[in-house]
Amino acid sequence: MAENMTLEAAAYTGLGTPREKVSLPATLFDGTVNHPVMHQAVKAFLANQRQGTHATKTRRWVTGGNQKPWKQKGTGRARQGSTRAPNWPGGGTVFGPQPRSYTQDLPKKVRQLAKKSAFNARAAEQAVLVIDQFQYEAPKTAKLQQLLARLGVSGKKALVLTDGVKPNVWKSGRNLPQVQVLPYAEASTYHLLWSDVVLVESSALGQALSPIAEKEPAPVKVKKAAAPAKAAKAPKAEKAPAKKKTTKAAASAPAKKAPAAKKAAAKKAPAAKAAPKKKGK
Repeated sequence: MAENMTLEAAAYTGLGTPREKVSLPATLFDGTVNHPVMHQAVKAFLANQRQGTHATKTRRWVTGGNQKPWKQKGTGRARQGSTRAPNWPGGGTVFGPQPRSYTQDLPKKVRQLAKKSAFNARAAEQAVLVIDQFQYEAPKTAKLQQLLARLGVSGKKALVLTDGVKPNVWKSGRNLPQVQVLPYAEASTYHLLWSDVVLVESSALGQALSPIAEKEPAPVKVKKAAAPAKAAKAPKAEKAPAKKKTTKAAASAPAKKAPAAKKAAAKKAPAAKAAPKKKGK
């Protein structure tokens, strides 16, 4: 149920200088958070993004198979009428996906309640920041990037809501992968729940803040989004020393004796000959 409460949001200039907090309009920010309705709105949004152009060929559209593969009786095999049947390789698909529409319509009041709940959920997390005015004379990605860095939200998913269509602001954020720039009226429940922080132009909320004249502050170091951690690789096992390959000729050849061994064998005294036998008288 809605609670009687007044939500406040931090306010900043277009260059990121803090201002006094702003009370959010009670007609939209009344504390209502309806989770089932938000879930229904997100499902409908994602379903409406589908083109539904998938198609599979039934046996009607598969090439070939006009002739009966073999006669009905006498072969001992099961009867077959066409090679385009689903039980044949290359045959048609049974009950495959066909082009259709995935569109889901929601009542207007359900969409409004879901969007209101998403805004209240972000406001309760102190994730709604009010910017007095987006003044971009020309597209400048670095300017929007510096604003996010000064607000301390660089590296987070940021949704920038402008008062009406502002091409220069949109062009400034289109190259930033975690930034999405939309007119306030076109933001949906999905976009609000996708984001980690919402930057809203004050005039879009009906509480226009007069911009403050200020000089361009010094540039701030922009933090890059943390890359997903990679799994540590297991250390490689040490390879055993490779054995020397021996050719067949080398393996079959007899081992040669060292010259020193030959000399040692030559120095040995020859074996004594057996004494001759005496002749009998």
